Amino acid sequence: MRIVIAGAGEVGTHLAKMLANENHEIVVIDPEEARLKPIDATLDILTHEGSATSVRLLRDTLVKKTDLFIAVTHSEDTNIISAIMAKRFGAVKTIARIDNLDFFESSTLDFFKSIGIDSLIYPELIAAREVLGLLHETGASDFMEFCGGKLAMYVQKLAENAPIINKSLQEIATTNRTDKYRAVAIKREGKTIIPRGNEHFQLSDTVYVISTHEGMDEMMKTSGKKNFEAKNVMILGGSRIGKHIALHLQKSCEVKLIDIDTRKCEALSEILDNTLIINGDGRNVEVLEQEGITKMDAFVAVTGNSETNILSCLLAKKYGVKKTFAEVENIEYISLAEKSGIDTIINKKISAASRIFRHTVSPIITQVKYMAGTDAEVLELIVPENSKITKGTLRSIDFPKDAIVGGGLRDGEPYIATGDTIIHANDKVVVFTLPTAYEKLNKFFT
Repeated sequence: MRIVIAGAGEVGTHLAKMLANENHEIVVIDPEEARLKPIDATLDILTHEGSATSVRLLRDTLVKKTDLFIAVTHSEDTNIISAIMAKRFGAVKTIARIDNLDFFESSTLDFFKSIGIDSLIYPELIAAREVLGLLHETGASDFMEFCGGKLAMYVQKLAENAPIINKSLQEIATTNRTDKYRAVAIKREGKTIIPRGNEHFQLSDTVYVISTHEGMDEMMKTSGKKNFEAKNVMILGGSRIGKHIALHLQKSCEVKLIDIDTRKCEALSEILDNTLIINGDGRNVEVLEQEGITKMDAFVAVTGNSETNILSCLLAKKYGVKKTFAEVENIEYISLAEKSGIDTIINKKISAASRIFRHTVSPIITQVKYMAGTDAEVLELIVPENSKITKGTLRSIDFPKDAIVGGGLRDGEPYIATGDTIIHANDKVVVFTLPTAYEKLNKFFT
């Protein structure tokens, strides 16, 4: 697939890195040479310096058939205009990053399609929805539904009270009912492991589990976690992410939003009619104490500064807040933030890149989740007729060791996979995979 990315900012660069590993032909356009230099130095892709709205540059770039044009510059206007132009110059499919929620109304989406933009992406809205989903699944640090909601992936960090610590998968299977959930990966000291029967769980492991609805309670019990209702939420930062979270939560929760910018607070007070807006410095301990940090169920730090978000979440933890979220856009900080005890890390460029990435994969792949802090991905696939994965049990077909089938959906019924499972054609399956297994994995689904 030939893919042109307009914009070498955070989202564009991260997307280019993801796609460069997938054997696509990638071209990146950006007006600033300084942004293109790191890409040239580290990735085997073509770059062009110039504006994405330059008629000459776009015509020359798209003279060769282009399957996908992705406009993710910092300017919404540039993204919309360049995507429309790219379509006219022959791009098969176009995606534009926007920052206006009104554009997602169905009639407006139809209008954009009529003028040449096939899909719109709003990174801040994607990140906000991830937070909102996790505020309903408070026992997990990350969560995603598959197979129409009949299977879900839960990510949990094991604390001292987890009953499964120092036990192997085999031991757990003999004492617990594990036919409704399956551990598909463990992240330990920066390394991601696909667990086998003799693998023992350790304190501070981050465990990735695929579960049915019926298996959720048992899974929570074995990991020592439990869901609770977050009724009091404090948000630090009146960013677009913070605004979207408050806009939704204020309907059912007590929400306080703190921001240091007076003008931003005034603007937010016009939009958030049932949220308490506080103009203050959220890094100030006295401000947090005065606003009742000790009474909060959840704390969401989404300022534009990763360090502020990390430190304020650690402070909230110290005051007994049960669930903390930190927006960490510096990828180098993600591992540090996870180790420090923050429950959930939000990274809008990873979230947006994962959403865009779906447009670049085979039609049999219906969902992709890129896991922050790892190189791993979770894929939802439709099994083709006569594919290699249907030729025997998962144990007998020499399935790649760096990938694992967590479960699937057959005739509307979910199942959890084991070594004795036989996958059928047209099943929808959920696969956790490391980069080392990509090439082998493709052979099982063709």
